[in-house]
Amino acid sequence: MTMQIKSKLMVVMAVAGVVSTLALAADDDAKKKAAPAAKARPALSVKLVAAEAQDWPQALSASGSVAAWQEAVVGAEISGLRLSQVLVNVGDRVKRGQLLAQLSRDTVLSELAQSRAAAAEAQANLEAAKLDAERARALQSGGSGALSAQQLQQYLTGEQTAKARFDAAQAKVRSDELRLAQTRIMAPDDGVISARAATVGAVVQGQELFRLIRGNRLEWRAEVPASELARLKPGQAVQVEVPGPQPTKARGTLRMVAPTVDAATRNGLVYVDLPADAGLRAGSFVRGEILLGSGKVLSLPQTAVQPRDGFSYVFKIGQGGKVQQAKVTTGRRIGERIELLAGLDAGAQVVASGVGFLTDGDLVQVVGGSKP
Repeated sequence: MTMQIKSKLMVVMAVAGVVSTLALAADDDAKKKAAPAAKARPALSVKLVAAEAQDWPQALSASGSVAAWQEAVVGAEISGLRLSQVLVNVGDRVKRGQLLAQLSRDTVLSELAQSRAAAAEAQANLEAAKLDAERARALQSGGSGALSAQQLQQYLTGEQTAKARFDAAQAKVRSDELRLAQTRIMAPDDGVISARAATVGAVVQGQELFRLIRGNRLEWRAEVPASELARLKPGQAVQVEVPGPQPTKARGTLRMVAPTVDAATRNGLVYVDLPADAGLRAGSFVRGEILLGSGKVLSLPQTAVQPRDGFSYVFKIGQGGKVQQAKVTTGRRIGERIELLAGLDAGAQVVASGVGFLTDGDLVQVVGGSKP
């Protein structure tokens, strides 16, 4: 009996030990689970900034080619003569009336000398015919009857014929003088030589010899959607990007809006006058903006926007100080601020900087700005 009681006591004690061990283990697990929560620390101390509505210049972005305002084609007006001199090259600035090239003049000078000699002979014949006609008229008026009516008419006709031959000879002289002047290829206007086909020794056949950008004046021919053309009018300011190691902007003026729209692209052309010192070249493709005035836009500091995978995000402060990632649509950048087109309301507060170190759900501590 005593042995049985001892056995039962031992069993009770063993069960009590197991229960105590399990209780201690459960208590340790609870402490371990509670420990991380108690030790949680903010990932970052941040300041908040509010999206503000500001007056920004309104602009319409466009792209297009730079072209010569007008490009004059310079060629020889006579054919069959050899180029004896070419005095300019591509890129040279020239003045109106400046000599660009010279054609051989020997043949034209010889023909001009012949024409002048023929004109002198025709003038002498005309003087003789005039004297004969005057004598015939005097005899006819004197009533001597020395000349018949037929003879008188012959003298008068001879005078008229001599006069016509003299006029023809004079016209031939003027024609040859003009041909002589045309052996000098002159610049039709101030400008810059943009192309040259003239070669010393070549025989010209009326072909193009040079191309000249008149006045060195360039224009930007930008394509604009048809739906935006109504917002444009001559005189509006334009900013065109000038490519280079250090890109700059050139300021131009909208001169004309095309009256038609391309049926394939549904775009219309606008013509923008560019300054001569803009640093642009004809044929280059550039982008720019047509300035339309000013208007209210929503903006944030660029440091508050995180670009990722082709999209833009900001971070709001949620419950418990955890950040919530929000997708936004951005537009232009002016200075240190960026335009918000969608995704955020005016006055909404977001993390002002350091967004590159945050992910959705991070715990942060707000240390500046008004708390949400």
